Amino acid sequence: MTSIGSLVFCTDCGNLLPASKGNEKNILKCECCGAENQDSKFKSIVTKSKPSDFPSLLRQKLSTVQTVERHKVQTEALIAETCEKCGRTEVRFSSVQLRSADEGATNFYTCDCGHKWSANN
Repeated sequence: MTSIGSLVFCTDCGNLLPASKGNEKNILKCECCGAENQDSKFKSIVTKSKPSDFPSLLRQKLSTVQTVERHKVQTEALIAETCEKCGRTEVRFSSVQLRSADEGATNFYTCDCGHKWSANN
């Protein structure tokens, strides 16, 4: 009888045997060929593996280091909002979560004229 992890196989035909009782006096009878196999499940078998044993494209993508230069990240967008100071109809804005998550974000607006203001959503 051969065992792999918690599975026990018949030594004669290789068929999967009924569930082990964990007792070496227990006899497991093969339903396929009728051979009687002594239970060896009572022996503890530990198997270990490393992530590299099972390569995958997802794991390869996750292990790739990505570098982001902070000054190249665009954090503002254009929106159709009127500047109170100069009347320009398109200004830049960014949203920041300043309060708790169940409250709205705060929008910060910046006009090309230099005027800045904020609004809570």
